[in-house]
Parts: sequence; structure tokens; C-alpha cells
Amino acid sequence: MLQTDTSQARENGAHTRDVDRAQQRPLVSIIIKALNEERHIATAIESSLAALGEIDGEVILADAGSTDRTMEIARQYPIVIVRLDRIEDRSCGAGPQLGFQYSRGEYLLLIDGDMRLYPQFLPVALETLRQNPRLAGVGGAVYDREVDNEEYEQRVKRHDSDRRVGFVTRLNSSGLYRRSAIESIGYLTDRNLHGAEEFDLGARLHAAGWTLTKVDLPIVDHYPHTGSAYRLLLRRVSNRNAFALGELLRAAIGRRHFWFILGKDRQCLMWLLVTGWWIAFGSALVALSGWPAGLAAGAILLLPFAVMWLRWRSLRLALYSVSAWNVFSFCSWLGILRPRIEPATWIASSVLQAPHLEQAPPAHAAPPRSTSHR
Repeated sequence: MLQTDTSQARENGAHTRDVDRAQQRPLVSIIIKALNEERHIATAIESSLAALGEIDGEVILADAGSTDRTMEIARQYPIVIVRLDRIEDRSCGAGPQLGFQYSRGEYLLLIDGDMRLYPQFLPVALETLRQNPRLAGVGGAVYDREVDNEEYEQRVKRHDSDRRVGFVTRLNSSGLYRRSAIESIGYLTDRNLHGAEEFDLGARLHAAGWTLTKVDLPIVDHYPHTGSAYRLLLRRVSNRNAFALGELLRAAIGRRHFWFILGKDRQCLMWLLVTGWWIAFGSALVALSGWPAGLAAGAILLLPFAVMWLRWRSLRLALYSVSAWNVFSFCSWLGILRPRIEPATWIASSVLQAPHLEQAPPAHAAPPRSTSHR
């Protein structure tokens, strides 16, 4: 009888240690958001695991419902895999927030499934955060590779103050964040946003008294979409990425970061300028008649093309710029009208793979409210 009790006690003790190990908080959670990234997902995962090295951490793949071989490839690695239950929840903002729901790390590193993480970034970023307690996040240089269309060609050439080393308004594409800073503002990324989720996050952090910075190191290589920029533009309409600016402003109305967004994002100004261009063109046709109407309307119509040609010294890039801004401006008006879901609510999802739970039952029978941040 004593032997039986001792064996049972040992089993209970081992079970308790397994549960404790499963619930133990690692130092870093690397969250990879992905949708149909079979070409690059192995590189993203392998570079993330390599970057952790001796650092106590976990890699979480937040999948938005991939229909290619992304899941098949990802299952070959010792990572956590979670997936959206409903396709209608798919958005740029839902991806990182989905990973955050299941993350345990003291620090959160966000990358996309089409990126390769540089191993030297993480130790420097961690030390930077440790030395600066009011710093919410650290980023580095993002290198766009295999650029072959007008959109990414312009992105590479465009001056962007948030690419510089030092304090910035946002950490576009990727960055390492302090978990306590994220918890202080309620949630990581807004599940309603189909784009600009990093800027929304940066604006909310700044409004709460936090800061963001970039160090003089590369963080990721980015392998963007290739092919026709106009086909990509149509894709941004169909997946509602073009609605993002309107959704961003809708989310900020009545909140303390609203004026930060208006003051720090030049896209808001461009949206107003394009809308003014439409009004001016229409007014010329209505208010005038005969050849003066045609002359005025023609001059107004050609003005942005001329400005963009002077800006880029390329008719090809000028045509794309004007086309893109018209599409984004029109869709932004639609975006500002879109209904919203409370961004901190739990995103319906499933755990497909979780190595840290293989020998221990889940700590919660229901979704862990500690990461819902209501």
C-alpha cells in the first residue's frame, strides 16, 4: 500500500512539474503572422528559431486560414501553431493579436511569414529595452528583397522618417515589444484593421506615454509580393487592405491618440488632397461651360500627374502613384464607414500544435482571459 501511494505521489509530482513547465513564462515570444506563405514560411520559422538560440523563448505561427502548404511545412517544426476559425475575421490586425492571445513571453517579437529574421537583432533589442524602462518597442532596418514592381520600387525610394535610427512613431513590419506596455493599453493590434495596424499600435503607445525606437541593425529581410503592381492594387481592394486608412481614423475617433494619427501620418493629408482634387474637378465641370470648363477640368486633371512626374522623374511611376492614391482614397471613405468589433475581444481560433502542452493539460478550460485584455 505504501509503495502504491509513493508511486501515485511521484506521478502527481511529475504531472505538477509538467503543468508548471507548460505555464512558465518564457522571455520572448516570436509571433509570425501568415497567410498562404508556402514559399517563405520555412525561412521565417527557421530564422526565428535560430534567433532565439540560447534565449528562452517560443515561436508562434498565427495563421489566417492558409489553403496552400503553409501548415504542412510549419508542422515540421517545434512551434506553436494557431489558426483563425472564421475567414471573416481575417485582417492584418487580427494576425498579431491572434498570436498574442496564446503568447506567454515577457517580450513579443512580431514578423510576417514572408520575412527572414536576423539573429543579431534580438540580443541588442532586449538589452535596449532593459536599459530604457519607458521604451515600449525596438525595431531595426527592414530590407525589401526581390523588388520588381512600382509599389515596392517607390517604397524603397521614398523618404520615410520612421526608417531612421532613433525615436520613431511606429515599427512598420516588425519589432520587439515589451509585454507590460502592450497590456497597459489593452491589446496588441486592432483586429478590425486591414492595414496600418503598426501605426495604430504606435499611436496608442505614444498616447499612453511610451516611446518607440530603431537601432542601427537589420531586423528582417522582407520578400514582398512580385508581379504587376496594378494586380496587387486590385488585391488590396479585394482583401480590404485599401480600406485601412479609413478604418484607422474610425478607430481613433474620440480617443486620445486621434490627433497623433492626424499629425504624424502623411497619408491623411494625401487622402484630403485627393478628395479636394475630385471636388475641384467636379466643380469646374459644373460651374463652367463650353471650352473654359474643358480647359479648367483638363488642367485640374493633369495637375497630379505632372506633380508626380516631377517627384519621381518617371511617367510609369507617376501613373501608378495617381492610380493608387485614387483607389486608396476612395476605399478609405468606405473604410471609415465599416462597423467595428471591440478590438480586445477573443478571436475565435484553434490550437493546431503546441509543444509545451503535449505533456500537460491546458491551464484553462476556456480562452485565457489574461490575454484578452478587456
